Amino acid sequence: MPIARLDSRALISITGEDAKPFLHNLLTQDVETLNDGELRFGALLSPPGRLLFDLFILGRDDGVLLDVAADRREALLQRLTMYRLRAKVQVAADDRPVFAAWPDAPAGFIPDPRTPLMGGRFYGDATADAVQADYDAHRLSIGLPDPTADAPQDKTYPIEADFDLLNGIDFHKGCFVGQETTSRMKRRGAIKNRMLPLDFDGPPPAFGAEVLKGELRAGEVLSGRDGSAMALLRVDRIDGDLTVDGRPVRLRKPAWMGEDVLPSSQP
Repeated sequence: MPIARLDSRALISITGEDAKPFLHNLLTQDVETLNDGELRFGALLSPPGRLLFDLFILGRDDGVLLDVAADRREALLQRLTMYRLRAKVQVAADDRPVFAAWPDAPAGFIPDPRTPLMGGRFYGDATADAVQADYDAHRLSIGLPDPTADAPQDKTYPIEADFDLLNGIDFHKGCFVGQETTSRMKRRGAIKNRMLPLDFDGPPPAFGAEVLKGELRAGEVLSGRDGSAMALLRVDRIDGDLTVDGRPVRLRKPAWMGEDVLPSSQP
């Protein structure tokens, strides 16, 4: 079972008597009911409801540990400090490393809350026998988006990045930043675009390359590697032959995605 150190991720510690209610009012995930040692997936959105930071939320006796993109940690620290106001919380960087194991969660690892196919995560010292690229290859093999790589900050709605299908949004918890737009999209079923994996022969197209169905724009390519990439696609234009830069590409529906998410004619 591979274990990789994820240098793309970093940690933030939130402690103090108001730690959980403070985060509960900000994040897409329920934090107040989070138990010690329990891991949940969520996000901090902009007020209009677009993705700013994807994160994992680990419950602790003294507060919460946030697992965030390493290159966005400083920005998130600043934003949380801005939101803190009079809340009795302490916000600080935590320099322990982040590890992931797959396809299962070995002893001591916490199951990934998005899907069991992603194995588990560990915070602290561990022995790695794989690298970040191996982890990313597995993630792409099961068709799971990486919001940090696939969603330019403040441009993508969390439902477009499949947060509603990956246990990243609690629609029953009440208010959070960006809640009105997110809830309205889900309630009305107004979900025009979703992140989905594409398979092809050869190297990946450039980020942002246009996906076409005939002459109609069907979406754009996101991050990828040889043979596969994520794409943000219009769900009403994915049935049929797709191309990128004149090259045929094949839509692959992930196993974790529900049967009624895409048009019924899709495999």
